[in-house]
Amino acid sequence: MVIVLLTTDNRWQFQEYHKPVPWFGPAPEALLQGFAGLAGIEVHVVSCTQKPIMTSPEKLAENIWFHSLHVPTIGWLRTGYQGCIRAVRKKLKEIQPDIVHGTGTERDCSISAIFSGFPNVITIHGNMADLARIARARIGSFHWLTARLEDFTLPRTAGVLCNSVYTENLVRPRARKIWRIPHALRQAFFVPANAASLPKPPACVLLNVGTVLPLKHQNELLDVAEQLHAEGLSFELHFAGTASAKDPYAARFLGRFKNRPHLFWDGYKSIDEIIAQYDRSTALVHVSAAESFGLVVAEALSRNLKFFGFNSGGVLDIATGVEGAELFEYGDWPGLKSSIARWIRSGFPRPETAARVMRERYYPDEIARRHMEVFREVLNLH
Repeated sequence: MVIVLLTTDNRWQFQEYHKPVPWFGPAPEALLQGFAGLAGIEVHVVSCTQKPIMTSPEKLAENIWFHSLHVPTIGWLRTGYQGCIRAVRKKLKEIQPDIVHGTGTERDCSISAIFSGFPNVITIHGNMADLARIARARIGSFHWLTARLEDFTLPRTAGVLCNSVYTENLVRPRARKIWRIPHALRQAFFVPANAASLPKPPACVLLNVGTVLPLKHQNELLDVAEQLHAEGLSFELHFAGTASAKDPYAARFLGRFKNRPHLFWDGYKSIDEIIAQYDRSTALVHVSAAESFGLVVAEALSRNLKFFGFNSGGVLDIATGVEGAELFEYGDWPGLKSSIARWIRSGFPRPETAARVMRERYYPDEIARRHMEVFREVLNLH
């Protein structure tokens, strides 16, 4: 089977055109790791960029090819991704795939999939229509336009792969067919830590992972931390993720660390750095208002961290039946604070079985096999 995977090359997303090797979002990258281990398939990754990339590998694995397509700025969102659609169609005429898989409705991938001229499916990463509603996106804004494009694409594909019950419920009224398949975790998260080499935390170390945004509630979590500190509890709270001083919410966040020796902003972390950060921590606290899946929650549990969070979106799917996972109704800050305080006073134990459950549910090989079942079903219908 010949599969084309349409996904975003983050060299464009982060303006890192000088890098010689493409890198993708965590979920597509993990899926490709699973595809690399399957026999009898040929995978072509196709990504559009706004500037020409001088150096790219021909292959990412023995059975995975990579194609970078330069599309000038005029061919992107302002024209409904017409340039991307045409560039992708031209490349697919050369490849002649059996099926096209558009990963995500955030950018050009899903709309290029439905206009590809080949059987196609779409994976939801973020629920753009729901995010636009929560953020009260202004007419004409990026999130408003992306929500409109999501509504346009979902009914026009053969089916939609949903990463959680939450996503499935949002997508069902707009799609011909749906399949529930969670995101895979990248293989590195399942490599056991060398316990002898890990630094032993002197106290409880809480961790929050994610870009600093109102949706992620980092400032509200800082309020909880100050209340816990006022009760005399000993802990550190670390934040890993980007924060733009130009954004008022993030600027307020960045100004709250001065003279607070128990609070740390560690900035963006690579995969190796974030795994090391998980292993140095004792709990993840994730309080996002909306999550289609909640990948950082699964990542933290794969390293046997304690978990505290709100029952928002797909987090429920991940946390259900997992040792050490505590969920609270969205906005229950007093309940969250009280539970963290009890846990710290009890000696802040970490779970022992969470990593095993995450491996059973989200290992790349298994998720890739489930994708293949969907692809065969779609091709049989055609």
